Amino acid sequence: MKEIAYVLVNPYTIRKSRLGGVLARYLSRTDLKLVAARMFGASQGLVDEYCQAVLDRTDQRPDIDRLLADYIRREYSPKKDTGRPHRALCLLFEGEDAIQKIWDVTGSLTMRWGGGQTVRETYGDYILDDSGRVTYFEPAVLVAPTRPFAVQTLKILLRHIADSGIVNSHFGEPGIERTLVMLKPDNFQRPSLRAGNIIDLLSSAGLHIVCVKKFSMTVAQAEQFYGPVVDSLAAKFPSFGARRVAVAVARELGFEVSEDAVRPLCETLAPTFARHQFEDIVEFMTGFRPSSVPEDEKAGRAGAECLGLVYEGEGAVAAIRDILGATDPSKARPGSVRREFGTNIMVNAAHASDSPENAAREMGIIDIAGDNLSPYIKKYCHE
Repeated sequence: MKEIAYVLVNPYTIRKSRLGGVLARYLSRTDLKLVAARMFGASQGLVDEYCQAVLDRTDQRPDIDRLLADYIRREYSPKKDTGRPHRALCLLFEGEDAIQKIWDVTGSLTMRWGGGQTVRETYGDYILDDSGRVTYFEPAVLVAPTRPFAVQTLKILLRHIADSGIVNSHFGEPGIERTLVMLKPDNFQRPSLRAGNIIDLLSSAGLHIVCVKKFSMTVAQAEQFYGPVVDSLAAKFPSFGARRVAVAVARELGFEVSEDAVRPLCETLAPTFARHQFEDIVEFMTGFRPSSVPEDEKAGRAGAECLGLVYEGEGAVAAIRDILGATDPSKARPGSVRREFGTNIMVNAAHASDSPENAAREMGIIDIAGDNLSPYIKKYCHE
């Protein structure tokens, strides 16, 4: 029977740019599907209810439960001086025996093995002094060890995080930009490290992640999102198309022609080429060719997976695009995202906005701050 399990990525883990490594563990070491992701800033009410749920559980480790509750109250509560929340991230995984599988990858709170096998052994700390007293504790993530606790705490989350989405933003301050990064469907076709490793690479930009959303782009969204590329493709085709047509003529017909001779043909074919490429892009991003989907069904047709992230900081647009590299992976510099993970111009691992204005447009199209947790929590927790 399918169930959902959650992972709450702690504020400290996000501040230390460990999100990519943590996510990579869960995506590569389980067969579960990441169905939703949402950044949130915990209110004091959420913190109080979650802490009480920890203290009330009967796992015969009251000392560890008190330690965890104290940690949550300290690290998740809004800042006392400003009232601003800390950034945390909720990941929802769906599949058979999901809660146990997530627990196995996460590891225990006491990190007793210490060999780096689990998320907590690698990214957390549980340090004791000679007397056995805990001197430092950082569990990296919060997860539910049992289904009853998962249901109880997911209901708490449901009551408190629906209005979250973009958290602790400084947008609007002088010099601060936002940009959208969208990890494309080629990163989610099978269990792998790809998505996490890309986020890890992007962390070198020194920017803040203020929003995360796991979603499936609809055909209608993809048409709006990629609509501007049609004119651009049509305008570029006569130049690079003439070279290809001239080569094809020489190869297939056995005589050479100049690019100038075939350019009028390419100008005639440009709109057809652009539309065909547009259809390919939309199909890759959604799983459906737009020409095959009735107009009144496009808003509901979605079959591929994406992960959207909003980065914020000075020069955010240029910084992210530099790390992604050239659109064509074969021309991207070594070490860039597209060189390491891309296949071709379309299947190139990630999209990044090319201007603050386009970032705003694209974020609006995919409703980047929209709540995608609640439907799954209600489905599995019977709200």
